[in-house]
Amino acid sequence: MLFLSLQSVCIRIQVGLEFDSLQKPGEQKHSKEPSSLQCMHLAVVACGDRLEETLIMLKSAVLFSSRRLCFHIFAEDSLKPEFEKKLQEWPSSYTKKFEYNIYPITFSVGNAQEWKKLFKPCAAQRLFLPVILKDVDSLLYVDTDVLFLRPIDDIWHILKEFNSTQLAAMAPEHEIPKIGWYSRFARHPYYGTTGVNSGVMLMNLTRIRSTQFKNSMIPSGLTWEEMLYPLYQKYKNYITWGDQDLLNIIFYFNPECLYVFPCQWNYRPDHCMYGSNCKGAEEEGVSILHGNRGVYHDDKQPTFKALYEVIRDFPFEDNLFQSLYYPLQSKFLDTVHTLCGRIPQVFLKQIEKTMKKVYENRVIVYLGANHRY
Repeated sequence: MLFLSLQSVCIRIQVGLEFDSLQKPGEQKHSKEPSSLQCMHLAVVACGDRLEETLIMLKSAVLFSSRRLCFHIFAEDSLKPEFEKKLQEWPSSYTKKFEYNIYPITFSVGNAQEWKKLFKPCAAQRLFLPVILKDVDSLLYVDTDVLFLRPIDDIWHILKEFNSTQLAAMAPEHEIPKIGWYSRFARHPYYGTTGVNSGVMLMNLTRIRSTQFKNSMIPSGLTWEEMLYPLYQKYKNYITWGDQDLLNIIFYFNPECLYVFPCQWNYRPDHCMYGSNCKGAEEEGVSILHGNRGVYHDDKQPTFKALYEVIRDFPFEDNLFQSLYYPLQSKFLDTVHTLCGRIPQVFLKQIEKTMKKVYENRVIVYLGANHRY
């Protein structure tokens, strides 16, 4: 096991690279976007009591990613000073790795109050990201209850796998059609055989803005912004999961536009609480954890809660193995009474692999520096 081989190593492991050219957190940036080689764009929408969840998600992104990050945080006005205060408290060794903007909640078409109340508070904001972030080419959107267990760099590479018509990527809502929610209960069109989950959504915004989308309302195509409110008006009495349902409808009529990535990139309680059904996670480990159903804050799925709490409580400057990986192993021992807790390797594999890679890179840099002298 990796952790056994590294127990005796007395070296402080710092994840990722430092970028001296980045602005300090808190400075507002309104210039044209950096090249994609410089910045990976991550967007999140936070309203109500989602401040802590959002910060822990951002923390996981910073801990494990290598390249520069640009955070786009859409939040209620009351949360803005709290975000600024908390992010400025992070140590400089990590704040050098990212910059951020905080945006108000805005909807460019239709009734703002209707949009704001659709499904969860402010969740529909994600539908308007292509319209608001006009200078951003590509973007990863995640829900607040997401945790990264490997570098964002790795899912960012999926953008290069898009063919000429694909402009967004999501994971299936379920792995087994006969027990999936959409296949049993949906009263509207949805993508594929199980629908897709929008909690992790990779987007080429440039393509979205320039595409004419097929739809069920008029014979000709509509732009993304033109389509949103008429689509909502047509289906609002038939949708249950708000903006996710609207996205499913859009890609039902435009299936060639969607890239479907496997379940380990959006791993939810449904993938293990009734028995393991995500083969990708069994083989490669969980890449992105999505703790929907509120599982970080109750005791129904303690494996998910353990991951959230360990990342939340990890002191930034500490050794990752001693203060994150080993506590996580210990907490998992208390979760074996659940089906998710009986497959700890699924949750640990990518974290272990990421830490090994970080350690090896640090050694290479250290040896290279010594070799020059």
